[in-house]
Amino acid sequence: MSSCKRNQTHDHEFLGSTMLAELEEDPHNHRFAGVSGPAIQVTGGHVHKIKARTDFYENHYHEIVATSGLPIDVGNGRHVHFVEAETTEDDDHSHNLIFATLIENPISDED
Repeated sequence: MSSCKRNQTHDHEFLGSTMLAELEEDPHNHRFAGVSGPAIQVTGGHVHKIKARTDFYENHYHEIVATSGLPIDVGNGRHVHFVEAETTEDDDHSHNLIFATLIENPISDED
C-alpha cells in the first residue's frame, strides 16, 4: 500500500459552471467537474486543493486551481467546502466561479 493511500482521509467530488464572461462580445460560461485532493490540515480544520479544466467552448478552455475553505457541517457527521476562484485567462478573458463540494464518502455508514 502506498504512503499516500495510508495518510489520505477523504476527498470530495465537485461540479459546477463558471459565471458568464465576454458579456458584450460572446456571452458564455463553461462547465467543470472533478475530485479534490486529500484533506490538508490547517488551523481551524482542513482544506482541499482543487484542480480542474473546464469544458471546451468554440476555441478555448480554462484551468481552475484553488484551495477550498474550511469544512461546513451539513449534519450526520458530514461536511462540504465552499470554493471561490477565478479561472486562468484564455481567449482574452477569465471566469469567476463559486461552488460547494459534494459531501465526502456519501454512501459510507462510518461516522
